[in-house]
Amino acid sequence: MLSFLPLIIIVFLFLISAIKILNEYERGVVFRLGRVIGSKGPGIIILIPIIDKMVKISLRIITLDVPSQDVITKDNVSVKINAVVYFRVIDPVKAVIEVEDFYFATSQLAQTTLRSVCGSVELDEILIHREMINDKIQSILDEQTDPWGIKVTNVEVKHIDLPQEMQRAMAKQAEAERERRYKIINAEGEYQAAQRLAEAAEIIAKHPVALQLRYLQTLREMTYEGKSATIIPIPLDVMSSLFSNLAKKE
Repeated sequence: MLSFLPLIIIVFLFLISAIKILNEYERGVVFRLGRVIGSKGPGIIILIPIIDKMVKISLRIITLDVPSQDVITKDNVSVKINAVVYFRVIDPVKAVIEVEDFYFATSQLAQTTLRSVCGSVELDEILIHREMINDKIQSILDEQTDPWGIKVTNVEVKHIDLPQEMQRAMAKQAEAERERRYKIINAEGEYQAAQRLAEAAEIIAKHPVALQLRYLQTLREMTYEGKSATIIPIPLDVMSSLFSNLAKKE
């Protein structure tokens, strides 16, 4: 039994170095004597010690934080913009042999693309049409990273840092816009009220008795207020007829 002990130890060490276990989201790119033979996994895989070498790659979505970039927009406004990029490896072999460090390469490409796209449009387009900017950056990144076996799934512009002067100017613009809307609404209300008064005047001109009914309704509303003194208005036509009679007598 002791004579087989060294052999058992050698077999045990061989199995430890040869057997690898990969998780469901992992793949192993295997090189045999320097040449890639493909990707393996998930589960148990067997490698030939010394001859085979494995590079482990995760297939999960990776979140890449793009740091703030100084951008001069098309209308010559200097802003700072940062974003977040979501991507994943879809071809582990290409991600290993086509680019040295796919994470660093994607990060650098995302920074330059963010500056390029935001610098080609005006500030209003970045603020209003942010989804369009996101889709454009994603399309460019996805096309550039496709030879690396990378799929860019989403791009989101997170924050746009405006200069203080621009923030004050935009605040004044928003205040002026609110004032304009207020004046338009107020003028529209006055116009509608004038229309209603004109229509009421036409109705009263056709039916003079309506004025008397309105006069009596006004008296009833005044009595509901519970005041000790009540002012009774006299219709203008009564006053005019009274003054005309007095003038005739004189």
